[in-house]
Amino acid sequence: MWAQTGAPAAGTQTLSATEIVRRSEENRRGENVYTETRMTLVRPTWTREIGLKTWEKGEKYTLTLITSPAREKGQAFLKRGKDLWNWQPSIERMIKMSSSMMGQSWMGSDFTNDDFIRESSSVNDYTHHLEKEEKVREVECYKVVLTPKEKAAVVWGKVVMWISTADFIALKMAFYDEDNKLVNTLNAYDVKTYGRRRLPSRLEVVPADKPNQKTVMVVEKHDFDTPLEDSFFSQQNMQRVK
Repeated sequence: MWAQTGAPAAGTQTLSATEIVRRSEENRRGENVYTETRMTLVRPTWTREIGLKTWEKGEKYTLTLITSPAREKGQAFLKRGKDLWNWQPSIERMIKMSSSMMGQSWMGSDFTNDDFIRESSSVNDYTHHLEKEEKVREVECYKVVLTPKEKAAVVWGKVVMWISTADFIALKMAFYDEDNKLVNTLNAYDVKTYGRRRLPSRLEVVPADKPNQKTVMVVEKHDFDTPLEDSFFSQQNMQRVK
């Protein structure tokens, strides 16, 4: 997630707001991506960890498997085109997920279902407006405002992205509801090199109305060179992938 390829520096050409978002999105996704992450829910009186494996192929396919804790181990989430599914091994049930569920909390975290299953597209489902450049933690960034297209089935009423001008990494994102009220802020930290790419190894989401809590996502492994067939992303494989 949130990766960078060998794109030319932004200062060498004039880019539209849409092109800036497109480059950030393409860099983040990659064509074939395997990721191992550990998500920590931080609350005032407790913390909870969830281990994850995720496989992605472009924008069309995503499969996420929970590897820990034992209570949720084996639960899986699948995106295949516009079809969204959740396999719950504890009750041996396959649940088809609707667009109305995308704004709900994912596994009790401060991330939404859409953050993991990626039903919406920051490129295709929004219009883009480029505001003045701003620094995020001393890094020069494009500030781009994303507004949903009229018929787009999206979670947010508005999204603001701060994308680094040098390498198109989204270092900060602010998510607003339909009343233009801030809901969540995501910050990306600790940029590392993974093969030919650079990307943040830690993401933090903080809800605006609960500043004493957050969800932290730490990347433990990131591989962009594992070939994935379309057939890998199936309901049958959700039940047997490890």
